Amino acid sequence: MRSFLPENLLRLADACRSPLYLVGGSVRDFLRGKVLGENTDWDIASPMTEEELLSAASSCGFAVKGVFRNTGTVKLEDGAGVAYEFTRFRSDKYVRGEHSPSEIAFTEDISLDAKRRDFCANAVYYDIKRHEFIDPLGGIEDIRAERLRTVAPSSKVFGEDGLRLMRLARIAAQTGFSPDEECMAGAKQHCALIRDIVPERIFAELMLLLLSDEKSGDRTAIHRGLHVLKDTGVLKEILPELALGEGLPQRPEFHRYDVLEHSLRCAMYAPKEVRVAALLHDVGKPFCYFRDGNYYGHPEEGARIAREILVRFKAPKKLTEETVRLVALHMRDYNLEMRESKIRREIVENYALLPKLFAVKQADYSACKDDLSPAPGVVKWQNVLQKMEREGAPFTLSLLAVNGEDLLAAGVPAREVGERLRELLFYCAQDGSLNTREKLLRHISKTGG
Repeated sequence: MRSFLPENLLRLADACRSPLYLVGGSVRDFLRGKVLGENTDWDIASPMTEEELLSAASSCGFAVKGVFRNTGTVKLEDGAGVAYEFTRFRSDKYVRGEHSPSEIAFTEDISLDAKRRDFCANAVYYDIKRHEFIDPLGGIEDIRAERLRTVAPSSKVFGEDGLRLMRLARIAAQTGFSPDEECMAGAKQHCALIRDIVPERIFAELMLLLLSDEKSGDRTAIHRGLHVLKDTGVLKEILPELALGEGLPQRPEFHRYDVLEHSLRCAMYAPKEVRVAALLHDVGKPFCYFRDGNYYGHPEEGARIAREILVRFKAPKKLTEETVRLVALHMRDYNLEMRESKIRREIVENYALLPKLFAVKQADYSACKDDLSPAPGVVKWQNVLQKMEREGAPFTLSLLAVNGEDLLAAGVPAREVGERLRELLFYCAQDGSLNTREKLLRHISKTGG
């Protein structure tokens, strides 16, 4: 393993008086045959104090990014910009369900440090200086068996820290490992403890799960992780609006799966930029079904519900607004009956969001019956878009052949300039050849400029 480690980390280990260990995902991934690279999380541990670690790090040119003495944690960055997180060996006690330990006792016993972790596969240590693995809890056998087993009885592990419920799903997604029966039983028993975790931490873990294919190299990772959330009952706790779709039927000529399974698959098929929107695109269907007995109006209701969910998670405002719009728009021209004139206007109205809208619509189509062929609706709209591009149609106000000053000079009242410019944009959307200064000013004069 030593040959795969950053040179600066090797220098740091040599500078430490006490053994310095790699632990967690980097060791696990190496032992399962993964190449350690840019996406590796370098978690290091030792019985040494923070001061001893800081002294060694300083001598090796590391920058200190944070010191948290209550948990024995130090965040470092080497001269190449690689980040490391050091944690002193310790044993933790928790108030039931809360993420942060209520009591911390530092120790020199590697077995006690291993037992404070979550899964045995994450509790294998690599002594960097001595080039050997230390496996206090049998984690290497779990890695070989691709198994997730808790470091203590699962009722204790999940009962201590509700965030481990999310970590279980994320790690299962990233590794492809299967939780053993006892692990799943403990997660199901304590699924409600996720309520004790602040929404921001839940959302951060969910986002990591939705990007799990980047670490696993397997597109199905996202689907696998979301299913762990569903099967443990955690999904009902964090996304009850989405979980209500389980068992809701859809028209068999178009759909192979119920509403929930379709949504989970849509997230799997979507590119990373739109996975939140893909996961939530049909979140309005359960609401409409239980209210009306059908799914009419679900994009509009889904947009409202998606906003409520993302506000609840305290998601970034830009992501929230974008997701709401994509959910509202995802069914545009679903039956392929929209006239080209209407499509042209829709393209202009949503031009900045168009690539992401196409991505959501394609993922939605693929998730219906696992069909990866081009979505007919996307193909239709792309053809119209290309036709508009060949015509030279303007897609934004800045591409119009006239501006606000031209309209003022033509006699348009100042209060109407913005509205008239938008009218011209939609006018040119129907025929790109109309986008000349002369034609647009003539049109303005004819329409009451």
